[in-house]
Amino acid sequence: MLTKQQCKEAFQKRLLALAGVSLDEATLYNKYTALASLVRDQIGQRWVDTSCRYSTQKQKQVYYFSVEFLLGRLLDNNLRNLGLRDVWVEALAELGIDYTELADAEHDAGLGNGGLGRLAACFLDSLASLGLPGHGCGIRYTYGLFKQAIVDGIQMEKPDTWLKDLNIWEYRKTNKAVFVQFGSPLGAVKAVPYDIPVIGYDNNTVNTLRLWSAEVRDELIANYSSMTPDDFRKLLEYKSWVEAISQILYPDDRYEEGRHLRLVQEYFLVSAGVQSIIRHIKSKQGDDLSSLSDQVALHINDTHPSLVIPELMRILMDEEGMGWEQAWEITTNTVSYTNHTVLPEALEKWPISQFQSLLPRIYEIVNEINERFCAELWQRYPGDWDRIAAMAVIADGYVKMAHLAVAGSHSVNGVAQLHSTILQTDLLKLFYQHTPYKFNNKTNGVTHRRWLLAANPGLAGLITDTIGPDWLHRPASLEKLLPYAGDAGFQQKLAAVRQYRKQALAKFILHKDQISLDPQSIFDVHVKRIHAYKRQLLNALRIMELYNRLKDNPQLAILPRTFIFAGKAAPGYFLAKKIIQLITTLAKVINHDQSIQNKLKVVFIENYGVTLAEQIIPATDISEQISTAGKEASGTGNMKFMMNGAITVGTLDGANVEIRDAVGDDNIAIFGLNAEQVTVCYQTGQCNPLTAYNQDERIRRCVNQLIDGSLPVLGDEFKPLYDYLMHTNGAFLELQDFAAYLDAQEKIDRLFRDDAGRWQVAAVNIARSGCFSSDRTISQYAADIWHIRPSTGPAARSKKKTRA
Repeated sequence: MLTKQQCKEAFQKRLLALAGVSLDEATLYNKYTALASLVRDQIGQRWVDTSCRYSTQKQKQVYYFSVEFLLGRLLDNNLRNLGLRDVWVEALAELGIDYTELADAEHDAGLGNGGLGRLAACFLDSLASLGLPGHGCGIRYTYGLFKQAIVDGIQMEKPDTWLKDLNIWEYRKTNKAVFVQFGSPLGAVKAVPYDIPVIGYDNNTVNTLRLWSAEVRDELIANYSSMTPDDFRKLLEYKSWVEAISQILYPDDRYEEGRHLRLVQEYFLVSAGVQSIIRHIKSKQGDDLSSLSDQVALHINDTHPSLVIPELMRILMDEEGMGWEQAWEITTNTVSYTNHTVLPEALEKWPISQFQSLLPRIYEIVNEINERFCAELWQRYPGDWDRIAAMAVIADGYVKMAHLAVAGSHSVNGVAQLHSTILQTDLLKLFYQHTPYKFNNKTNGVTHRRWLLAANPGLAGLITDTIGPDWLHRPASLEKLLPYAGDAGFQQKLAAVRQYRKQALAKFILHKDQISLDPQSIFDVHVKRIHAYKRQLLNALRIMELYNRLKDNPQLAILPRTFIFAGKAAPGYFLAKKIIQLITTLAKVINHDQSIQNKLKVVFIENYGVTLAEQIIPATDISEQISTAGKEASGTGNMKFMMNGAITVGTLDGANVEIRDAVGDDNIAIFGLNAEQVTVCYQTGQCNPLTAYNQDERIRRCVNQLIDGSLPVLGDEFKPLYDYLMHTNGAFLELQDFAAYLDAQEKIDRLFRDDAGRWQVAAVNIARSGCFSSDRTISQYAADIWHIRPSTGPAARSKKKTRA
C-alpha cells in the first residue's frame, strides 16, 4: 500500500516527466493527467493478472456489444475501486491541491446518450466487481452526441469534443487491428482497438472495454506523394468517409446519409468485435471452434449490434469452413439478446437495397437465415401466411433487426417484469408462441458503488455507521436499515445529509445559471432524455396549474417547490425541443414573479450527463417517473433516485411496478392508467383528449394558455404543443392522466408536511433499493443466460475492513 510520502514524491516526479513543469507551474489539467497516469501504473499488473487467470482457468467469457457506454468520469471511480482514494486525497491536500477540483478537470467520456449507455457502464462495473469474466465492445466516438446549450430558452447543439485532450485511460492496440469489409466504394476499413480497463471494487479484477476506431488502411496513403490530383482528391474523400464511421454517436437519421452511416457503424462495431474475439480464442484454444459457445457468450444490447449473428456465421462458414447447420447451432448457442424498447420506431429496420449494396455477403447470409426461418415456420404453421410474413426477418422491403436478433439467439430478455410481459403478449407475441423457452426477464439495475457510495458519500457513511460495510459487496444488506426507518436519530442524520446536498446543488445552479434557489424548498426533479412518452410536458402542465392557483390566490398555503429539469432532445426531434422551450419559458415567467413570494422556482440545467446526475440525484426529494404506462421498458433513473432516498411519483410503468412492490403503496405515489388500461384506451378510441379537456377546467385553462398569449413568446410558438395535446389519437395520454397526477402531487404535499413520515418513507426506499443493484442483475445474466462464473484465486476480495 502506498504511503502519503510516496504519493507526493511520485506525483511531483510524474508532473515533471509528463508536462515538464514543477508543482507551482502546473495547470489543473497537468495535475489531473499526472495523477491519472500514476493510477494507470497501479492498474497494469492487475489487468495482466486477470487476463492470465481467465486463460489459465479456461474461463468462459462474455462480450457485451453495445453502441453506447456512458462511463462518466473514471479517476475517482478507479481510485475508489483500487482502495487508493483516501491516501491520495490526503497526499494531495498536503501538496496544497484540492482533490475535488483536480477530479473536475476530467471530461465525461462522450460514448453514450442515456439509459442504454449508462446501463452498459453499470453492467461492466458489476461484472468486474463480482469477479466475472466479462468485457464491453463498442465504438470510440471522436465526438459525443452533442453538448447542449440553452440559448434564449431554446436547445442549441455544439460539438462535444471530449477527446480534444489526451484520454489517459485508453490504450491504443495497433497490433490488434482488424479489417472490416464493406461493399463498394468503401471496401475494407481498418479498425483499431482502444482498450479501457474496467476495475472491480476491492477485488483486483480488471476487465476490458474495447472501443473501435475507424482508420484508412496504411497502403492507401503509402504513396500519396506520387498520386495524381484526381487520386489525391478521391483519397481525401475516402479518408473523410472512413473517419466519419467512428466520429459521432447516432448520426442524424432524418437524412439518407445519416441512416446509411448508422448501418455502417453497426456493422463496423460487430465485425471488428467478432473478428477480434475469434482471433483471441484461436490464439488460446487452437483452431477448433466447434465448442465456441462453451468458451464465449456474445450479448446484443438492443437491436443495434444484431449483425453479430450473420457476422459470426460468415466467419464460421467462410473462414473456418463449417457447414450451415454447424455454424448456425454454434451461433445461436453463443448469442443472446436484450430488447430495450416497445416503441416501434426504435426497432430498427433497413431497406433491402441499402443493406445489400453496403453488405453484400452479410445480406446473402441474412437472406438465407430468413429463408430457413420461414421454412421452419411454414412447417409448423402451414398456410398461415400472415403469421409467417409478420415474423419474417426480411419482409416488406426491409431487413428487420429485432426479428434477426430473436431468430439468431438462444435467449431474449426484457428489462423489467412488465416490459417482458409486453414483449411476450404483444410486441414479440408470435415469436414467444413459437419459442417460449427463449424468453425471460432480467430487470435492470444500477451500480450502487457509483450511484450511492461515490455520488453520495455522506449517505454512504451514514449507512455504514448504522449497519456496517457489508452492503458495499452485498447490496441486499441494505435491508438492515429497515429497523431504523422510524428512528428519530437516524431520520435527523438522513435529513442533514440531504440538506447538505441540496445546498451544494443550489450553489452550483447559482454559479452556473445565476438562479437563486431555496434549499429548504422541495426539490422536485425530472431529469432524463426529453421524449414525448417520458411526459415532461405533463409535468410542465402541472407546474402551469399550480402557478395558476398561486396567481389566483397568492396566499395559498403550499409548500415551496423547486422544479428541476435536465435532459437532451435529439437534434431532429422538433416536439421535444418545443417542450424544452416551454419549460424554460415557464422558468422565465415564474422565477421573476414577485407576487408568488418565491414559492415556486423552475430550473432547466443544460447538458445533462453522468457527472451532472451525480450532483442532482443525491439532492432530490421527489423523483418524477411519469412515462405513459407500457412505454418505458424499465428505467434506471428511478432506481438511482430511490437508492438515494428520493420518493417516486410515477405511473405503473417499467421498473416502477417493481419499486412499488418492493417499498409498498405507502412509500411511493402511483397514479394514472396502467398498461392494460392504456392499451384498451388506444384500441377502443377512448383516448380522445377533448373529453378530458371539456370536463376539467384546470386542463382547459392550462392547454389554452399555450396559444392565448399568456406566455411571453412570439406568435404561435407553442401551437405545435397545443395541436399535439389535442390531436384525436390521444398523444401519450397527458390529459387523460392529468387529474390523477395532480392527486398524486397532493399526496406528496401531505407527506412532506409530516416530517417524521417523510423521512421514514425515504429510509424505506433506501433500505429496499438493494434488489435494484446491477450486481443482482448481472448475477442473473451470468447464471441464467451466459453461464459464466466468478474467477478464483488471487482476485479474491481483500480481507481488510472496507469503509464508505
